[in-house]
Amino acid sequence: MDLVKKLTGKNLLIFGMVLLGVFFGFAAAFVSLSCARGSGAQAQESQTIPVPQDALSTAEHLQTAFRAISDKVLPSVVELKTVSIRRQQVPNFNGIPWEFFFGTPDEGGGREREFRSQGLGSGIIVRKTGGSGSKLFTYYVLTNHHVVGEANEISAALNDGTEYPAELVGKDERKDLAMVSFQCPEDLPLAVLGDSDSVMVGDWAIAIGNPLGFMSSMTMGIVSAVGRTGGPAGNINDFIQTDTSINQGNSGGALVNIRGEVIGINTWIASSSGGGSVGLGFAIPINNAKRSIDEFINKGEISYGWLGVSLTDPDRDVMQALSLGGKRGAMVSQMFLGSPAERGGIQPGDFITGLDGKEVRGMNHLTLMVGDLKPGERVTFQVIRDGAQRDVPVRIETRNNDVAAENSRLWPGVYVVPITGTIRETLQLGSSVEGLYVGQVIAKTPAAVVGLLRQDIIIAVNGEKVRDLASFYRVMREKAGRELWFEIKRGDSTLETPRFKR
Repeated sequence: MDLVKKLTGKNLLIFGMVLLGVFFGFAAAFVSLSCARGSGAQAQESQTIPVPQDALSTAEHLQTAFRAISDKVLPSVVELKTVSIRRQQVPNFNGIPWEFFFGTPDEGGGREREFRSQGLGSGIIVRKTGGSGSKLFTYYVLTNHHVVGEANEISAALNDGTEYPAELVGKDERKDLAMVSFQCPEDLPLAVLGDSDSVMVGDWAIAIGNPLGFMSSMTMGIVSAVGRTGGPAGNINDFIQTDTSINQGNSGGALVNIRGEVIGINTWIASSSGGGSVGLGFAIPINNAKRSIDEFINKGEISYGWLGVSLTDPDRDVMQALSLGGKRGAMVSQMFLGSPAERGGIQPGDFITGLDGKEVRGMNHLTLMVGDLKPGERVTFQVIRDGAQRDVPVRIETRNNDVAAENSRLWPGVYVVPITGTIRETLQLGSSVEGLYVGQVIAKTPAAVVGLLRQDIIIAVNGEKVRDLASFYRVMREKAGRELWFEIKRGDSTLETPRFKR
């Protein structure tokens, strides 16, 4: 028993010493690990992130370029602040007279009140005069019509925040362009205008302006597309599309290339988020505005060339019916009587593919090309008629907005399309019915005067049957010289319209 007790006590002593050793071992290991981690973190913090030298050099060169663009362009972009004033008659409130709230007219009351709304945009300094022998320079700023066109008060703020009163020089709603001027003693740099015709998808695009009132902001992206159409109603520009961040207040500001040259005027955005940028910004190509600069300064308005036609971008059915294949261009749907187009020989149904050898990309593009022509200029249109290409020389005249809005001069005043399967099913037309479906009749035109209606089926023009779109336009050219009438199918009836004589 004593031996067992001795052994047991000895074993307990050994176990305790082992346990103590394990404890100190873990403690030492923990301290060592902590020290190692601490020294590793310090070493990591002291190390420089390894970036390949060639890549770093390229990035720094690009950064230097952006800084140079900022230094070069920012002083030539101004912030435009506007105030628009309107007067409006204010009615009684639930039968309580206005004077109850604001006193009688003699006391400063009355029912007419003045409302002032503030606006914000940007502009580009493109021209200056004065300076030598004069204390003040006069600066001309190109911007958007929708920024300043309806403003009663305008001020221009420079890059350093200095603000000067400005006045409207000229405006043009069709191109959404306007110009204002201001005077100041500083010798400010002018923006360098580039060549927007050379812009390609993938090019750098830098927007400079005053988005949401944040002055002298610069954002960067690329050109997403060129030749875009479908902007705000009435705008005839073909836009540069960019993913560069553009917001309210950028309108009228500069879109520049990697050289700091202005290639566009930021104008509008497409957004599903209530007006915020989603990477769909659009700029007016600067080449569309270059001629406007001189016209604004010299005349206060832009004059347009006029051909005297109404154009459409035909759909696939019409293209196929006229055997146009995949050609690009614009179709003449109507012609103004007595216009340059009529005198030159252009007719409804002609498909215009070129102007003086330059390709026409579509309806808006041709409208812009003709608008930029000088009144009196002689040009040649390349058209396809009856499947054959031909040249038609025309002498351009000055656009008169009143004449261009006069429907009674449009010939013939009806939009027709081939009868499709859907049209046959909708109107319950038999397979034997041939002719053209009337999609629209323009008020006050010859077609409207003789009584054509939408959904009529034209089966003959001036007594000659028309079975398809090609024969319709051929007969219009050959038979409808001085008078015009139609044979139509309307419902279950076949009718002949009265005759229209020119």
